Amino acid sequence: MIGFGFDGTACFRKGTRNGPDGLRAVSEDIESYSPYLDADLFDHAFYDLGNLSLGNGDDIEGQWQHATDQFDTLFGPLDLAAHNIRVLTLGGEHSISYAPLRKYLAQYPDLVVLHLDAHADLRDGFLGYHYSHASIMRRALDHFGPDHQLIQYGIRSGTREEYQFMKEHGTVRTSRKDFLDSVTAIAGDRPIYLTLDLDYFDPAFLPGTGTPEPGGEDFHSYVSLMKILREKNLVGADVVELSPEIDPTGNSDVFAAKIVRELLIILNEKGARA
Repeated sequence: MIGFGFDGTACFRKGTRNGPDGLRAVSEDIESYSPYLDADLFDHAFYDLGNLSLGNGDDIEGQWQHATDQFDTLFGPLDLAAHNIRVLTLGGEHSISYAPLRKYLAQYPDLVVLHLDAHADLRDGFLGYHYSHASIMRRALDHFGPDHQLIQYGIRSGTREEYQFMKEHGTVRTSRKDFLDSVTAIAGDRPIYLTLDLDYFDPAFLPGTGTPEPGGEDFHSYVSLMKILREKNLVGADVVELSPEIDPTGNSDVFAAKIVRELLIILNEKGARA
C-alpha cells in the first residue's frame, strides 16, 4: 500500500492531498474483521510504504511528475506477477492513478480495468492539464493493447463526446446487474485492476469528495462486487478522491477505510493463493 496525496489539477473542491493520511488516521478505530468476507485483515501481511513525495517545488505538474517518477522507480523494474506483488495506491485525486495503471497495463497484456466513478474521465486534457483528474481514463487508454479491456460503471456525469465514446466502444455498464454480470463473466485467471473514485458512491453516504454527484451507489453494492472479485484474479487497485476536510463528521473517512479493508483482504488472499 502506498499513498499519493496530490490534488493539483482538482477543478472544484481540493483537499484530496490529505486523503491517504486521513484514511490511515481512522483505520486504527475500525475492526480488522470483515463480516462481509468472514475474514480478518490481520490474518495476512501487508506493508504500508507511506506516501510518495511531491518534491519541494510549487509547480503543480512538477509535483505530480516527481511523485509519478518515484512510483516508477519503486515498481517499474519489478515483475509484479513473478514476485507476487499486489499494489494498492491511495489518492489523492484521480490523476494519481496514471502511474499504477501504466505499470499494470505494461505488466499484464490481457488486463481488465474496472473503472468505478461518477465521471467518465475521458477528456483529452482539462483546464490545461494533459494528465488531469478528468482525463485519467483517456491517458490510460493511451497504453491499451489489443487484449486489454475497460469496463466502466457508476458513470453519471460527462460530456456528450465522452458518452458517445463509451457507447461506441462498449465500455460503460448502465445497470448494477449488467455490471456485476460483466465482472462475473471474466475468466477466473484473467488479471483485473480496480480503479475506484469514491464519488462513485452517492454523496448521501460519502460526501467527503471533491466532485460529488447525486445518484450514486451504496456500500452494499460494493460488497456484492467484492464477493465476486474474491473469486477472480484481482492483481492491483487504487482508491482515490477522499477529501477529509469536506466532511467534518469523519464519516467519509470511515467509509473509505472500510472500502480499503475489503480490498486489502482480497488482495492478500489472492497473493496467498498465487
